[in-house]
Amino acid sequence: MSVVAVNAGPKRGWKSVSTWIGAVIVGLAMFCALAAPWIVPYDPFAQDLGKRLVVPFWMTGGSSEHLLGTDQLGRDYLSRLIWGCRISMLIGVTVTVVSGLIGIAIGVLGGFLGGRVDDAVLFAITTRLSIPVVLVALAVVGLLGSSMTLLVLTLGLLLWDRFAVVARATTMQVRNLDFVAAAWCAGCSRFRILTREVLPNIASHLVVVATLEVALAILLEAALSFLGLGVPPPLPSWGLMIAEAKDYMFFSPWVIVIPGVTLFVLVLGINLLGDGLRDLFGARTDT
Repeated sequence: MSVVAVNAGPKRGWKSVSTWIGAVIVGLAMFCALAAPWIVPYDPFAQDLGKRLVVPFWMTGGSSEHLLGTDQLGRDYLSRLIWGCRISMLIGVTVTVVSGLIGIAIGVLGGFLGGRVDDAVLFAITTRLSIPVVLVALAVVGLLGSSMTLLVLTLGLLLWDRFAVVARATTMQVRNLDFVAAAWCAGCSRFRILTREVLPNIASHLVVVATLEVALAILLEAALSFLGLGVPPPLPSWGLMIAEAKDYMFFSPWVIVIPGVTLFVLVLGINLLGDGLRDLFGARTDT
């Protein structure tokens, strides 16, 4: 009874070079995140003050022992970079799941039920949009202390608005289609219609939003960690690595360039993949 989506044209998204670049970057990041305990060459937490600020292998004085050098405490930079990818992806995905569950539930209920429920949803979305995410996150983490769990919950409770807006708008379009009316006539319950008819047909839009939210969550985590209110040390968050390296940026610039470029590349890859998915799903029509 569900609407079936078919391609109206070629899959533009997967024919784009930028989409494949984004997919490769995200795939590599996911591999590093999942396999980090087995592929790191050294313990990312082990300190060796006798090897402080060893330069990367491509610089004069570098060696293959530490390909990306070491930090100010003698910790292997490549190992910390890989482990930091694990932290960033874990936070990005977890925050997106939390915010997605909240936003999708609110948006779907408002778009499907309408009336006073929709008015309440619109009020909640408007209220959320008026709240500055960074300032609230800084205040919460500053008052309650920094921990990964608190960071995930704080960001998850603040980043649901995009999911709610998209879920509400697409649900309002889908609820008036013939297959939903047919489900009502067949005696299907409201819960069944929502889970079997509405959600599968708005999922493509929500996937695109999810990719954007992952990138945003990673950037916000890095910003909070840079300010010392994100992931607590000695966990190797990329934002924390940049914060720890700022005192050495003029004498050993690579300690801040490497995590900064890595963060930029990951967020760029996620956005490229999201653009490709948007183009792919945009080439689909309902029949």
